Formats: sequence, C-alpha cells, structure tokens
Amino acid sequence: MPSQGSLYHKHPDYRVELEPNPKRVRVEFAGEVIADSTRTMWLRETKHEPVIYIPRDDVRFDKLTATDHQTFCPFKGDAVYWTVTVGERTDENSVWGYPDPFEETADIKDYVAFYQDRFDWSDGE
Repeated sequence: MPSQGSLYHKHPDYRVELEPNPKRVRVEFAGEVIADSTRTMWLRETKHEPVIYIPRDDVRFDKLTATDHQTFCPFKGDAVYWTVTVGERTDENSVWGYPDPFEETADIKDYVAFYQDRFDWSDGE
C-alpha cells in the first residue's frame, strides 16, 4: 500500500498514460544484456519526459539487487529500486518499479524502468 495518497483528485488534468512501444528494446550494462523485450510500454506523464517500462519477465533479475532506497510519486505511488552489477561494474539504484501502484496506474505493476543515461540501449535488431 502506498505510503501517501494519490493527488489525482487535486490535479484532474494530470496524466500518466501507457502506450505500447512497437519496437524491440534491449538494455545493456557493462556489455551484458540486462533486459530484452518486444513488450515494452512508453509511460507518458505530464511534466516529465517519456520513459520506457519493461515487463519484469523480460529483465535479468539475477543481475539486480534490491536496495532499501524508495521514492514516492503522488501519481504512481511508492517506487522501489535495484542496483545492477555485472562483473566489477555496479550502478546503484538505477532500476525502479512500482510493486503496488495507485489504481489509476495499476498497469505498471509488473514493469520496471531503467535510468536511460546509465545503460546502453538499442532496438535489438
């Protein structure tokens, strides 16, 4: 359950929308594929740049370690974070997800996102 309440009632024009991404997405770190998916979604949120969300099933969680870091979004809920490690390289709190999002954004529950500037991205082709 999110630690605080949603602010949708105070900001009815605020939008958080998901739309399917038709392209295959591959995310790499230190030369190793961490995620590879043809089922990603674009999350488009008012006042933010679009973010790609990847189904948890298409992510190598064997390369991720859950951390104690958490943040709160008044339109999505409480976010949890993972650190990625490949060989000697580590990047802390670089992957996040919403395991119990607000009802308005329930579709992101089984997805995670990666900080775009910390990973190598390709269309997987």
